[in-house]
Amino acid sequence: MSSGTQNPPDPGKPLPDPVVVRIESPVTTRVTPAVTVAPEVRGFWVAVKSRTAAIDFTHYFDFINRVLCQERATPDSDNRREGECSRHHVPEIESRLIKRRNNLLAPLHGVDAYQLLRASTEAFLLMECGVFIEEIRDENGERTGTADGLEESRLGEALDLKQIRKELSEYLEEVMGVRVLPYLKAIVNGALSGNAIVKSPYCLGILRSRLACPCLLELIWSYWHEESMLVQTVNSLSLRFQNKRREDEDPLAHLEIDPLRPLGNLLWGFIQDEPNRLTLSRRAYEYDHHYGLRLYGRAAPRIRSADSRSKFLEAFHNLLYLCSVFFKDEADTMVIPDGFPLLNALKEVNLLCAEGMHNQYGDLPWTSRVEMLMVQYLLARPEIRDFLRGRPMVPYTEPWMAAVDAMKSIQSWNDTSVTHFRNLAVFGEQILLAVRFGDWNDEVSDDVAKAWAHYFKPEIQGYIHSYRAATGADLSLEPVDYRMPAALLQQRARRPRGLR
Repeated sequence: MSSGTQNPPDPGKPLPDPVVVRIESPVTTRVTPAVTVAPEVRGFWVAVKSRTAAIDFTHYFDFINRVLCQERATPDSDNRREGECSRHHVPEIESRLIKRRNNLLAPLHGVDAYQLLRASTEAFLLMECGVFIEEIRDENGERTGTADGLEESRLGEALDLKQIRKELSEYLEEVMGVRVLPYLKAIVNGALSGNAIVKSPYCLGILRSRLACPCLLELIWSYWHEESMLVQTVNSLSLRFQNKRREDEDPLAHLEIDPLRPLGNLLWGFIQDEPNRLTLSRRAYEYDHHYGLRLYGRAAPRIRSADSRSKFLEAFHNLLYLCSVFFKDEADTMVIPDGFPLLNALKEVNLLCAEGMHNQYGDLPWTSRVEMLMVQYLLARPEIRDFLRGRPMVPYTEPWMAAVDAMKSIQSWNDTSVTHFRNLAVFGEQILLAVRFGDWNDEVSDDVAKAWAHYFKPEIQGYIHSYRAATGADLSLEPVDYRMPAALLQQRARRPRGLR
């Protein structure tokens, strides 16, 4: 037998007992890419989550109910905020609004009740404007000691409120005695260099409140609620309230209007205030100026824009696609994903967002948010539910949503749940705020882009899913779909209900 060749085992000889190795504790092996990012950047991302969560409908609905129903404001001696955004004291504003309500003559007639609702809505947004982080409160108003966006799964470590506020403070930079976002500092030191900071909008210079406490509002929130048929729903109710038909076959004409009687005063004021509200045309022009998004439909105006962000949709959808690729690579524990495609896509979207921050930016998104929040409040009232009925077993996130889906079913508009449009609005706003106000132009490390994608992964994945559910286009696949969302929605609406 040649050297090195083992003899075959003797079949008559018993094999030795197997060696048993006992492991006392489980052992896991995982290779994960190390992502290092300046801690203070996370403070801004948490602030975006905190401010967008603070102005959601749930908090707004609670605030309006307190103003309209309770006797006095909730006491809170430790509610003043530190820094530039400390000018608003919540109990003081609530007290003034409640006092205004008590001074109204009873029984109420005219538009006073509606005007109080509008003033309260504007006060609510004013209190929540700025770049700061606030703790979450439970239903009894007690602090829980945490803030939206502080989940350990997002940050990679457990942080308390005090620590994340410190990181946000370190992220802000000083310019002419005001601490501002680095992006805004670059603008002031660049194109706006030489301008003084002023407190009054009537003076020449940079308005201090806009610089130090920018309202974290994104117009895409209004766009997706527009596409959800939110405004069309309240317009149909207004016509029925005025005893008008939309067309020859108006389904609402056969519904008894008596359930709306307790809401009549607010509906009256809403209808009478129509000349002072934004028109569909005004919003349509601004959607096109900000994002190059158009509205299609019988009521949608034909617009001739002077300045359209025609490349925004391509850049934004490409960013979302690259995020989905990054998430797939990140899930492979043996691969370190490349973050530079993400970083370049973020810079492109940031540049296009900056080009749209002109004309009515800041004013129209604010006014649109005020008016749509009031519409949501009206639709969330039980009188609307009794009038339209709907499906009580559907677990809607916000109470106004049932009325929109019920109206779409009655009018045969479309059968896509309003939940998807609401998610597109909320997730889209959070994603774009972090891109718009981030200092991406001077960023050279792809680790920050990776950390951004990881932090906003729930919102990015939620947006991609809801976009596919609403339009039928999957943004996680190639080739990336750059078609106008309104065109996809209109195309789906023409198909038979069973095939949508």
